[in-house]
Amino acid sequence: MVAHSKVEADNAVVERRSQRQEVSNADRSHIQPARAIHNCPGHPLPAAQLGDTHFRTFRSQSDFTIITKTSSMLDNCGFYWGPMSVNVAHEKLRQEPVGTFLIRDSRQKNCFFTISVKAASGPISVRIHFQAGKFSLDGSKDSFNCLFQLVEYYLLSSKKMLSFPLRKVRLRPLQELCRKSILTTFGRQNLDRIQVNRVLKDYLKSFPFQI
Repeated sequence: MVAHSKVEADNAVVERRSQRQEVSNADRSHIQPARAIHNCPGHPLPAAQLGDTHFRTFRSQSDFTIITKTSSMLDNCGFYWGPMSVNVAHEKLRQEPVGTFLIRDSRQKNCFFTISVKAASGPISVRIHFQAGKFSLDGSKDSFNCLFQLVEYYLLSSKKMLSFPLRKVRLRPLQELCRKSILTTFGRQNLDRIQVNRVLKDYLKSFPFQI
């Protein structure tokens, strides 16, 4: 009887532990990674998660939308390198031709992105400010509604601050080269006048920049 009672007691303990484990696993399944939660208006991060990002809170839904769209386009542009220290960025550019550039995440609390470029004197980095829905380079009065308009401006400018993006994959797809050629010929303001089917037109508009 004693042995039988002990077995029943042990089984009860094991069952309770199993139930607690199931509850614990169920709770964890509903926890979202801190990095997956966007710091957007109306969705403040819990205090325990604030350390996961150095970026400031968005001031408006409009700012959140612009940065979200910009980040998506950066992921597909080929010359965005994500988190990267200034030393690593400069080392990548050191042997490249003057004017070669890349975009990376900024480590400054008040900036999202930084552009690193090979200047005549060597690689340098310039912060890209985002304020009131516009992008501008640190120290410049010129501002743009889109980050890629900023890059395009300095690519086409007579000052030739930028010349070639440093892409992760050097060999570009033929369709990207064709899109750039069409945009160079017609300009993005005339894309609707080009007689192509909807699929091709949508592709042209997905990245309407001469970069």
